[in-house]
Parts: sequence; C-alpha cells; structure tokens
Amino acid sequence: MSALRPRSRALRALLFACICVVLVLQSSCQSYRQRTEAAFADYERGQFAVAERQYADPKTTDSDFLRGAEAGMSALSGGNFAAARQHFEIAAEAVRQIERTALADPEKLGEQLLSWAVNDTWLTYEGEGYERALLHSARAIAHLMSGDLDGARVEVRQANALLESEERLYKKEYRAGGLGHFLSGLTYELAGRPDDAYIDYKRLEKKDLGRDLYAPALARLARELDNDEDLELWRQRYSVEAIDTEGLASIVVLAAVGSGPYKVETGITIPIPEGVVQWTVPAFTRRPQTSGPVQLLVEGVETPIETVVLEDVARVAKENLDDRLAWLATKSAVRAMLKYQLTRELGRDHGTLGTIAGVLFTVITERADLRCWMTLPDSWQASRLFLPAGAWPLSVRAGALTQPLGRFELAPGETMFVFVRTLGSQIHAYHVGGRPKEALKP
Repeated sequence: MSALRPRSRALRALLFACICVVLVLQSSCQSYRQRTEAAFADYERGQFAVAERQYADPKTTDSDFLRGAEAGMSALSGGNFAAARQHFEIAAEAVRQIERTALADPEKLGEQLLSWAVNDTWLTYEGEGYERALLHSARAIAHLMSGDLDGARVEVRQANALLESEERLYKKEYRAGGLGHFLSGLTYELAGRPDDAYIDYKRLEKKDLGRDLYAPALARLARELDNDEDLELWRQRYSVEAIDTEGLASIVVLAAVGSGPYKVETGITIPIPEGVVQWTVPAFTRRPQTSGPVQLLVEGVETPIETVVLEDVARVAKENLDDRLAWLATKSAVRAMLKYQLTRELGRDHGTLGTIAGVLFTVITERADLRCWMTLPDSWQASRLFLPAGAWPLSVRAGALTQPLGRFELAPGETMFVFVRTLGSQIHAYHVGGRPKEALKP
C-alpha cells in the first residue's frame, strides 16, 4: 500500500481537491433503483411499451447490458417478440467479450472480478453470471415465439455453456439451467431429433428441475427410441407411462412468474483514530409474490394443467452472489484500508478539514454495487399438454384471475406456444400457433 501513498505535499493537495470534486459528484448520484424507478413502475403496471422506451434510453440504466436486458424483457412481456430480440442483442453484444473469457478461462474471469476501483458502481456493469445465462434463455423464448427454432437452440446452448462456466469457476453445481435444458429438449423434439432431446431431459432429471415435465418426456422418448431398459426405469421411478403422441397436438406454456429479486446494501462502518473504515457488499432481497403457478384451462379437460418451476431466479441469484461475496469483501477491505490511509495523510496536511474530507469520501464512495436485472421474474415455469387434434377453447389462470385466449384449431403433430407474464394480480398471455376459430368472452 505504501506505493500508493502520495509522496509530495503538492500531490496530496491535488488529491484533496479531487476528493472534494468526487464528493460533490457522488452525492448527486442516484442508485440504480432510483434511476429506473419510473420505468420499473410502468413495467409492473403492465405498461410494457412505455417501460420499453424508458429502458431503451441509455441514460436510464447507464449500462448497455441492462439497457438491452430491461428493454428486451419489457418487450417480451408485452408480446413484442421482434423488438425483444433486437434489445436482447444489444445486451448480448455488450457482454460478448466477458462471455468469451468465461467460456475459455473461468479462472481468468475471477481475476477480472477482483479489479480495484473507488467503488464497484464506477465499473461497467456486465451482468452477474446467472444474468448472462438467463439473457440467452430469454432470447431463446423470443426466438421460439417468433417461430425460429434454430435460433432458440443456439441461445439455449450458450445459456447452458455459461452456466457450466460459472459452476467451474465456483467449483459447485447450481440447481439451475432448467429453462435452458427444457427449451433445448423441446426444440430438438420439434426438429425430429429425439436422441438429442432425450439427453436434455436427462439433464433436467439429474438436477430434479420440473419433474412433471421431464418424467413423462423421458418415458415418451425412451419408448420412441426403443430403449426398453430406460423405459422400465422411468416407469418404476416416477410411476409414469409412455404415451403414444402419434397424431396428437400439444400446447406448451412458458411462464415468467412474479417480480424478481433486487439488491440491497449491507456492511459496517467502524470509527477509528484519524478516520473510519467502511466495508460494504450487496445482498439480494426476494420480493413477496402474489400468484403461484399458471394453469392452462382446456374445455373438455377436467384437470387444469399447472406450470412447474424450471428456474428459481431469486434462489439462483442469491447463490451466485454468495459465491462472489468473498471477492467483493476483499475488494471492499482493500479499498477501506487505502481510503483510511489517504484520510490520515489529508488530516496531516489539511488538519481537521482534511480529515473530514477523507471520512466523507470514505463513507460516500464506499458503496455496494446494487445494479441488477430488475425486470426478471421470480421464477421461470412451464407446462406441456398433449391432446387430440381439433378445436379447443383455451384459457390461462393465475391466482384469482383468468384470461381467455380463444378457440383454436390444432392440427395433428402441431405444437402451440403460450407465453405468460404474471405481475402482481395481472396476467398477460400471448400465443403462437393454432388457427383461431373464435374469441372467448371474458
């Protein structure tokens, strides 16, 4: 640390002047939640187009990653899948280099995360590891709802690769990636590649994410692949039978449920002779949720089909941040000691005023980085129903609210997709596939 100590009175005077400027600038800065408060309020009210425009303004987020991610999720939630793809591309381009580093050498990524700064908010925000993985899963949904199966498959491969990179970096297995594995298995099935789909569903089974989805899928594909040994295994383990899907249609519900977590600051401030030592790190807080699973209601099908959780975003966010806390705490501790050293120097050169300036500089600038992807859901969920081809009246329900979709003609072998976004007591649903026969009355 001695190498960083100012060596001349003139240099320390210049530092004192710079600190005064920093104090003025920092005191006028808003946190990320404050800067995006209006946009997020519009998003939660279901004013998705308004929120999208606000988030697309670079001044709102001051981060290309968050600009693209937040605006993209706003467009996706509003059913504007083409715009969502464009915004998500901005976010992906902003973190392309860090993703290359993460995939090529996770340990090197760890070294980059230990870089020193006055505080972390002064660094370019490139997303948490889980956020970058979920970006590609969200892009996959936007591609899927646009009818681009190949594009969706490319994105889920990247999402799964990034998750595996995070697991290598932190030497642990996250119970995550379920959305990516499900979408990958689904797109392989639709592309007529049951062997590849089977691999993805077995990955879901290994992580035990979405049992009501993977168990019947494993039995169904084991039968299709003439794998009698595996078929008997799944029958005994999950009490499922392999249905014959020849000539059947299917409906897939993809649901973004609830509001995702946000970051708060935690830490301590310790007064000591000639200054203070302040240590701060971020922590995630989970929002209260007002709705549970999304139900698909099909006239003629007695039991509603409920979505199951594939990605517990709030839990994964906390786990991923917890794994970084040691690095974040180290950075904060190093900054604390350097700032304390500078406070002592300023006190010796400028007396009480210098000490006060140093203490204020420490307290004001030692801030945890509270930036995060705010429009993510609390969880990603999905369901799938096979049913005979024909005309079916469909609705979706979340909590006490039901939204009719209409009556749709489904052809043999056709898969219809329904994307649902729930926020508070609101439900927003969009569909791709099927031929509308007539609208249902609310």
